Parts: sequence; structure tokens; C-alpha cells
Amino acid sequence: MTNRRKFSAEFRAEAVELVISSGRPVAQVAPEIGVVEGALGNWVRLWKEEHPEAGAAEHGPVEWARFKALQSENAELKREIEFLGKVSAFFAAKHR
Repeated sequence: MTNRRKFSAEFRAEAVELVISSGRPVAQVAPEIGVVEGALGNWVRLWKEEHPEAGAAEHGPVEWARFKALQSENAELKREIEFLGKVSAFFAAKHR
């Protein structure tokens, strides 16, 4: 029976980020973080397949996740601002 370890999505993203941002080979990074070379290689390959537009100078998976979160937050704030503008216009008209 094999002892398979489960890694969180955050850990995998940070491991891929380390490989991509450092420019070091998977074989060198894997033992440093305690991951089998094949697993880390698969994570990096999958990330590259999901983000073909990302070149060597592009941001890694952690930065990509932060970017997506900031986009969502920005959209939410825009909706709130629009709502507050409508509410203030309503009360300004009602107060006249």
C-alpha cells in the first residue's frame, strides 16, 4: 500500500510559483519542499496548460489567484457605489 499525501491547493500554487518565479528546475525545488519530483512536475505542467498566455516574465499562480480575487472585489465595490449613488439621489429628490 502506498502512502499518498494530500496537498492543499494553496500549497500546490505556492510550489508552482516557486518553480516558475525562481527559474530553477523542478528536480531541484521538489526535494527542498518535500514533494516528489513527478507530482511537482505535474502541478507545473497543469498550471502552464491552464495559463498558456503566461510567459516567463508573467506572474505565477499565486499572483494570478490574487488578481482574480481583486477583480471580484472591484466588481462588488462598483455595484455598491452605484447603489449608494441611486440611494443618495432618491433621498435628495425626496428632501426637496
